[in-house]
Order: sequence, then structure tokens, then C-alpha cells
Amino acid sequence: MARKSHPALPGLIEAVKGGRLDRREFLTLSTCLGLSAGAALAAAGVTPLAAARAQDLPRGGHLRIGMRVMEVTSPHAISWVQPANITMNVAQTLTRITQDNTVVPLLAASWEASDDIRTWTFRLRPEATWANGRPFTADDVIWNIGHIVAPETGSSAVGLIGSYLLNEVETGETDEDGNPVTTMELWDANAVEKVDDKTVRFNLKAPTVTLPEDLFFYPMIMLDPEEGGSFAPGANGTGPFALEDVAVGERAVLRARPDYWGGAPALDMLEYVDLGDDPSAWIAAIASGQVHGLYQLDAQFLPVVADMPGLVVHNAVTSATSVVQMKVTEAPFDDPRVRLAMRYAMDSNRVLELAVQGRGLPAEHHFVCPIHPEYYPLDEMTRDPERARALLAEAGYPDGIDITMTAKADPPWELAAVQVIAEQYAEAGINMAINNVPGATFWDNWDKVPLGFVEWAHRPGGLTVLNLGFRSGVPWNAPEWSNAEFDALLDQAAAALDVGERREVFRDIQTLMQQDGPIAQPVWRAISTVFAEAVAGYVMHPQYFFFGEELGVPA
Repeated sequence: MARKSHPALPGLIEAVKGGRLDRREFLTLSTCLGLSAGAALAAAGVTPLAAARAQDLPRGGHLRIGMRVMEVTSPHAISWVQPANITMNVAQTLTRITQDNTVVPLLAASWEASDDIRTWTFRLRPEATWANGRPFTADDVIWNIGHIVAPETGSSAVGLIGSYLLNEVETGETDEDGNPVTTMELWDANAVEKVDDKTVRFNLKAPTVTLPEDLFFYPMIMLDPEEGGSFAPGANGTGPFALEDVAVGERAVLRARPDYWGGAPALDMLEYVDLGDDPSAWIAAIASGQVHGLYQLDAQFLPVVADMPGLVVHNAVTSATSVVQMKVTEAPFDDPRVRLAMRYAMDSNRVLELAVQGRGLPAEHHFVCPIHPEYYPLDEMTRDPERARALLAEAGYPDGIDITMTAKADPPWELAAVQVIAEQYAEAGINMAINNVPGATFWDNWDKVPLGFVEWAHRPGGLTVLNLGFRSGVPWNAPEWSNAEFDALLDQAAAALDVGERREVFRDIQTLMQQDGPIAQPVWRAISTVFAEAVAGYVMHPQYFFFGEELGVPA
């Protein structure tokens, strides 16, 4: 089948050449629409990130990375990057977002979209095989999508793809209050269609430009249907490594597959070592050579490692953040005036300065980052503690409110930020106690607490993160906020190929989040880590991913 260029691409190329479209925005949109990463980078005048070629990497090494080792038994239901760093080296996604924030093929060789971006055709790599030698086929894709959207799987991916691929249907049952119980299912029997053994077509109920990006979301991993969605040592995957051993809270060991369809990795072994919550243990481990690198390193510890011989600090510009998350079904956060007061009482610039040493950007309480292609610059929402007090009084709290923030000390900047915020809130009549809990305890309950400081990893676009966390009824909508106007605006933005048109929609989305939304957001973070200079091929990914086949270390 001949590839068809999307009609929007020539206009995007002219726009970036003429300076009317930012290069980052062009890369995001053009690669989603099927332009190859190389052609997109050339058109945008961007030099690709330098990466070691596989044949140039030192071979036979055992690479050890300090990272929390979490539960990995059900990859379609995981919620954090750390376990994805295990699963995604064993199994794979159809697409990959690179360190450049560019969408590139992985198990898919290429894709194209219809003019109305409702029909997407993905051609699978002819050479892709499972570890047991069986070819990777369209039937595998169709089974995996079905398993991901099945209610019993409990995948957060339904929040990302639900608006264009799923329908909400009644089960015939009612809850304890007599309300109908609903579930999600594919909107049409041919929503994910087999064209032939190596071609899959997605027939969407609504247009979206983000499908190739969404297919890289870590629960969208392709698992062997014969294993029923489970994952354990010895799992059959398409990836460059096999999981040899895993112990939660201790370590995970992955051994290279010499018969990997993409070519044998340079590494013999990739190992993750759980170093706990104490930053001093991280520093000691990297300084002593116990590990070759760290998952992340808080900004306050960068000076400690900067002068250590043999180490290299790596940085990435990201939309990584943590937010004050308010559950709107519980008082006092059920009143939008209280939520607005929580925003007006915060000085984002001060939190940025004190908690992350200025390494990043002040946020604006709407979860759309200036590096996102949809971002619309609004007037600054400056701190106004008197207005916050007045809003609390209007909401029936003339003497202020007493609240408790649940937070964690890993990464360390979060607790520092919460302490700064507590001081700011006190000036506005918001008396905030801090409940500091271990990381494992926090992540067991992050979606249940009335008020929490919740970490979010980088996402390449504002549409992606808002669909994941704030669309009505999606699994990660822990605040339980529901706004029909907001949902409709997200649908409108997803269908807009013109960047200017999409930004106009996002002006309304961002304003609605500022006025009614369930979060207060202090900062966007530039992230960092440290690796031994002996590690070849490492370029920091904005989502903290480690792709083992790109790395090497001397044996």
C-alpha cells in the first residue's frame, strides 16, 4: 500500500519555514500526521540529538541504575514510569516518543491519517517477532487494545483514548444509591480493524491528532495474548531484553536477547537497584560505583555531584510538575471559590525559587505548559492573599480553613515546595498541616486523599495530560472534577489541525481550569540526573525512560 501524505503537512512545513510555527510544535504535529522524524527534523531545521549507534557502543556490560522497583505484574494497569522502565524493555509499544519529543515508529513501521483524522492506518514492522519466534501481527494489536479497555483490567489508558475510541454503556446494574452502573467498551465492532496480518486500522468515533502519541503511553504496551495480560520473569515479549528476576523494593534484572528482531543490544544485562527514599543513599551509590546512574536527582543535590570525578550531569526541559490536588466531592474543596482561593494564595515564582532553585518555569494553575504546542499565554495570575481571604469568606469560611496536605519526601523538592506553600497559605487564612508519608504509602492512596501534592511526569502535549487527569470520569481524575464544557472543549481541540485554532480553544480550556479547576499548580520543572561518564549512548528522556538497546557500558 502506498503511503499518502496528509493534506495538512505542506501547510505545516510552510508555516515552520516562514516562522509562523514553533519548531517544537511542528515536530509534534508533523510526526503525529505521519511525516518521518528525519524529514520533520530536516524541515524544521533541527539537528537530531546525538546518539551512539549500536555498533559503536561498548559490548558485554552490566548496567545498573538506581530506581524504585515497583509492582509489575499487570503492565496494562501500571500508573508510574518506574515499573514501565522494566516492562517497556521487555515488551514494546507501537510508537515511541524520543528524547526530542518526536513520535517515531517502533512496532509500527509507519502510519497515515485520513483527511478528517478519524481513520488511522498503521503498518507493522514485517521483521518484528516475539521472543519465542512468532511474528508480531495485527491480531496481537487487536487483542491488546481489547484487553486494555476491558473494565476488569483497570487501565488508566481508557482516560486517554476514551473520547475517540470508547463508549460509556450501562451494565444493567445500579449502585447503592440506585444510579446506573456504567462501563466502557469500544464504540464500534470495527473500531480496531485488521486490514491484513501486518496492517491495523483505527476507525475513531471522533477526530484526534494525538493517536500516535497516545499509543506510546506506557499502559499501551503490546503483551503476548497467550499470556493473558500477565507479566513475570520469563514473559514472552517483542523487546530487546527478557525479565530474569524482580523483587519489589529491591531490584529487577533484565538480560539482553541476542535474537532480538532489532539487533542484539550492546548490554548483556540491565539492572535496576532500589535505593529507597533517602537521597544520601543515592549519592553514596553513584559515588561508590554501586550504580552507574540514577532515575532522577533533585536540584538541591546537583552541586554535590557536580565535582565528583567520572560523573556527568544530564538535564531535560520538561512539563514535569507536581500539583496541589483537591477532591471536589469533599468539603471545603466542593466550593469553587475555595479552590480559586487556593490558587490566589500561592506565589508560584517564590516556590520555583526556593524549592527547585529556579530550575524550571512558574506554572499558571491550568496544567498546560509553555512547551506544549497548544499553550495560550494568559495574563499572569498573581498572588493575592486578600482576594483569597475574601473568596473564603464568600464560601462561608470567614475565619479561614484548616486543611491537611498529604505529601511525600521523594523527590525531596516536593516536601520543600509544600512547606513554602504552607507558609504562603497561612497569610491567606489557610492553615495547612503537612502529612509526610513514605513514597510507597503515598502512591497507594494518592487518588483517595482529600488534598495531596501529586507528582506528574512530562507529557508531550496539553491535550494528553488534560484527557488523562481531568476529563469527566477518567481513571486518573482523582479530584472527581466533572465539567461538561471542559470535556467539549477538549474534543474541539483534538479535532483542530490548525495550531492557531487549537490555541484559541486552549485559551478557553486554560481559563476554565484557572477559574473552576481542581488543582493549584506551582511550577514546571527542568529535570536532572547523573550517570557515570563510562555509560555510552545516554540522553535524558523528558519522561525518565531508559531504552536499554540505546545504552552501553564497558564490561
